[in-house]
Amino acid sequence: MSALAGGVLIGVAATLLLWLTGRIAGISGILGGVVMPRRGEVAWRVAFLLGLVGAGAAWLWWVPGAYAPRQGFPPVLLVIAGLLVGFGTRMGNGCTSGHGVCGLGRLSPRSLIAVLTFMLTAIATTYVVRHLA
Repeated sequence: MSALAGGVLIGVAATLLLWLTGRIAGISGILGGVVMPRRGEVAWRVAFLLGLVGAGAAWLWWVPGAYAPRQGFPPVLLVIAGLLVGFGTRMGNGCTSGHGVCGLGRLSPRSLIAVLTFMLTAIATTYVVRHLA
C-alpha cells in the first residue's frame, strides 16, 4: 500500500509542478540546472532537490526501519553502476523520472521509447546477472 501511496504522491507532485510552473519533474535535468545554472533557474531547482532529500529524511524519521540498505555490494561496482546510469541518462536525454513519470503522462513517443529501452535493458541485465554470471 505504501508503494501505491508513493506513486500517487509522485504523480501529484509532477502534475502540480507542470501545471503551476510549466516545468518537467525530471530529476537529472533539475540537478543539471543546479550544476550548470542559468539565471533565475537555480532557486526553484535547489528547493525541489532539498524537498526530495527532506521528504526522504522525514519519512525515515517518521517510520524507523522503512529503509534497510542491502549490504555486500563492492563500492567499485556501485561507482561503475552510477557512472553507467549517468551515461545512459545523458544518452537518453533524460532520466527515468523525466521519461517515465512526466513523459509517459504527456504521451510523449520519445519517452515511450526511452522507457521501453530502460525496461528491456533492466530485464536483460537481471537475466544475465542471475543466470549467466
